[in-house]
Amino acid sequence: MKNILIAFILMGMAWSAHAENPHQDYVEGPFSKGTEVTTQCVECHEDHAKDFMKSSHWTWSLEQELPGRTVKRGKKNSINNFCTSISGNEPRCTSCHAGYGWKDNSFDFTDMTKVDCLICHDTTGTYVKDPVGAGEALAKVNLERVAKNVGTPVRDNCGTCHFYGGGGDAVKHGDLDSSMSYPDRATDVHMDTDGNDFQCQDCHTTQDHQITGNAMGVSPGGIDHIGCENCHDKAPHEKARLNSHSASVACQTCHIPFFSKHEPTKLSWDWSTAGDDRPETRDEYGKKTFQKKKGSFVWGKMVQPTYAWYNGKADAYMAGDKMDPNQVTKLSYPLGSIDDKQAKIYPFKVHTGKQIFDKKQNIIITAKTFGEGGYWKTFDWDLAAKLGMEANQTMIDKGLKYSGEYGFAPTEMWWRINHMVSPKEAALKCNDCHGKGERMDWSALGYDGDPMKVKGKRHQTQ
Repeated sequence: MKNILIAFILMGMAWSAHAENPHQDYVEGPFSKGTEVTTQCVECHEDHAKDFMKSSHWTWSLEQELPGRTVKRGKKNSINNFCTSISGNEPRCTSCHAGYGWKDNSFDFTDMTKVDCLICHDTTGTYVKDPVGAGEALAKVNLERVAKNVGTPVRDNCGTCHFYGGGGDAVKHGDLDSSMSYPDRATDVHMDTDGNDFQCQDCHTTQDHQITGNAMGVSPGGIDHIGCENCHDKAPHEKARLNSHSASVACQTCHIPFFSKHEPTKLSWDWSTAGDDRPETRDEYGKKTFQKKKGSFVWGKMVQPTYAWYNGKADAYMAGDKMDPNQVTKLSYPLGSIDDKQAKIYPFKVHTGKQIFDKKQNIIITAKTFGEGGYWKTFDWDLAAKLGMEANQTMIDKGLKYSGEYGFAPTEMWWRINHMVSPKEAALKCNDCHGKGERMDWSALGYDGDPMKVKGKRHQTQ
């Protein structure tokens, strides 16, 4: 009788495992490369693949409205404040693309077999992309095991790319890093693993593989925003005075007093010092502050945001746009002002830099840094500029070629801060901004002074 009972239990466990993971029976390996896995996936999930191929996670481009123009922009063609552009650097930069084999401009975005299903659906924690492999998985990955154990994405799936953008943990965003995989309440009150334990898609709601939310840096004209009011009331506080702030102050401003709580984030990158023959240096966090092939860096931890008016829209520098090398070129930045009734004060990470530009044409150069002929191998800026411009499809379309003269000019890139929401008891207090508080630059925001003391524009909403 006991043996029969055990047999029934084991059968039940087997049926349960089958119900939870039906792919065990349908996936047949072994596989030597990711496209072989996808070929089997689309036998049942062709419609899902077609939906995914319409998403910006696949195209790395989104048609959007910028002031005075409609553009197609995304990671594919934006100018960033890190390695400038993916053009010519694809095998390194596209290691985070949800596809296989994007090595240059010839990548076929219509080839369904190149969709990487596993990067989002791996549940084993063993699926790792080759960091210089144009999206291919590392050779050591057991693709059959991963494919037989796919499931609903969790934070680590998203974080594989979004926590490590820019070449390392916490480098780009500041509010997204490895600490968000299993955060405690003090790190993020929503994703707290002992509390709410939100997964990314709890806020970034998804239908037909279209994921809500746009990163302002690459999609400044994106309007698919995620708001706190999707879950919270417009007036969530017990005190009316606090609720009155919501007309002018975003929730994030008070409830994310610091970002990069655990891992340092990169705040500045000066390419003009690259190539110097001097020793590498590191800061108090152990992060490199000078590296010959990359230049100089500044890192920060427990960083206080920069505050600016933001009306939900932004503008950006596009490849080929004219710039003034004597002024800071804003590669992405929020739109809004104290006079804009749609705008609120939001928190941002502002990343500053010095980027290579063409001295004759006054345009930012999209330099080739990685691979054959790249700056990291040759330390030759002329060659890197020439090869990078020749690889950039936007520059090709505009008939722009490297003039042969380069310099370095100041740039900055604004990143919205939305994650690492602190518990309410750790939110900003009145005196952090008002009175003797020094957090707000009232003049930069358009005020004549602390609006608690000086009546003026929008004072009635404070």
